[in-house]
Amino acid sequence: MRSLTVLLFGLLALATGAESQTAWTTPTAAEVDAIYPDVEALYIDLHQNPELAFQEVQTASKLAARARALGYEVTTGVGPTGIVAVMKNGPGPTVMLRTELDALPVQEKTGLPFASKVVVKNANGQSTPVMHACGHDIHMSAWAGTARLMAEHKNRWHGTLMLVGQPAEETGAGASAMLKDGLFTRFPRPDFALSLHDDDSMPAGTIGYHAGPFRAMVDSVTIVVHGRGGHAAMPMNTVDPIVLAARLVLALQTIVSRENNPTDPVVVTVGSLHGGTQGNIIPDEVRLQLSVRTYTPEVRQKTLAAIQRIAHGEAVSAGAPEPEVLVARGESSVRLGVVYNDPALTARLAVALKAGLGDRSVIEMPAKMTSEDFGEYWNTGKVPSALLHIGAVNARKFEEIQKTGIPGPAPHSPEWAPDREPTIKGAMRAEVTELIELLQ
Repeated sequence: MRSLTVLLFGLLALATGAESQTAWTTPTAAEVDAIYPDVEALYIDLHQNPELAFQEVQTASKLAARARALGYEVTTGVGPTGIVAVMKNGPGPTVMLRTELDALPVQEKTGLPFASKVVVKNANGQSTPVMHACGHDIHMSAWAGTARLMAEHKNRWHGTLMLVGQPAEETGAGASAMLKDGLFTRFPRPDFALSLHDDDSMPAGTIGYHAGPFRAMVDSVTIVVHGRGGHAAMPMNTVDPIVLAARLVLALQTIVSRENNPTDPVVVTVGSLHGGTQGNIIPDEVRLQLSVRTYTPEVRQKTLAAIQRIAHGEAVSAGAPEPEVLVARGESSVRLGVVYNDPALTARLAVALKAGLGDRSVIEMPAKMTSEDFGEYWNTGKVPSALLHIGAVNARKFEEIQKTGIPGPAPHSPEWAPDREPTIKGAMRAEVTELIELLQ
């Protein structure tokens, strides 16, 4: 009788253990808390030592070393400063999780004790301050924590996990560079591609998802306005390109307000205007740099044609020579397509995240006009993809913003400082939940 009782208890224990393993789909708060100090130390290091696009040598080395120590097969120098870390864990699907490595040419004004003081030469040889003003340090830290949690819980999943550290997202050239360097041929071709981005429109730790077209395509446009320079006291002897440029800045906004269907999103921004050397000289030319963001090829084509037409018309009206309108596809002569979140994949992830994190922590969010080269993994590689967002604003500050209607700092601002602990912890829990859902 005693032997039978022991046997029954043993079988019950085995069944309970198997059930608990099967039920583990999201890291507990205690599991995340246990590794957070190490992850936070990495975050502070990355934040203090940012690197520009295609200069991310030290950043990549730090992530690669961590992945190797966890047992991943790591390849560096992909595309050319990216990393790929692969862990094969039996039969099953291959899932790719991407983080970005690069920072922005921005002078930090957060006031943080570990604020970046880095100044480097950019690709043009100009000195520029550098800051992680878009949260890529948050993304990398969460990625590293997720890599550790997945390695330490290999008994919970099966398949192949492919962790990608991608360079040059800010210039729009990194994803295509990795693809050209054989990301989907030299390494296991993923069945799914995932990424997570911090966000200023949600409280820290909240996950936002949007199925279908999610982030806009982008084109960079340069307009060189030509005039006839001369003395500021004798404008009648000149064709003033600064006045022409000022008129052009305003005229371009009529494309959005009067030529485009309001239901088809488009943004035309003049982000840079340079001309002249001092106040008493009328220059020969002025250079304008534009960012044009659209969601459909038809609206894109119509908008670029309108820019060309308006620039020509304003020059004719001012008696100026024909302006140069130069369209460079994307932020670095690469056209960035729409980020398309596979609807079936996004719906599946949303269900898993709500089950693991709670309904209130996972919300549907609207599409954005910001752009992202993560879309290249679908547009070029044809891999079902999902880019989700995570809120990074302190909960109290978020409530204040909602009450006052006065927006706070956002990504690309020199004052952007995510509420790091709840954001990183939320990102790790969300990423592991997504991966376990797809690698069961």
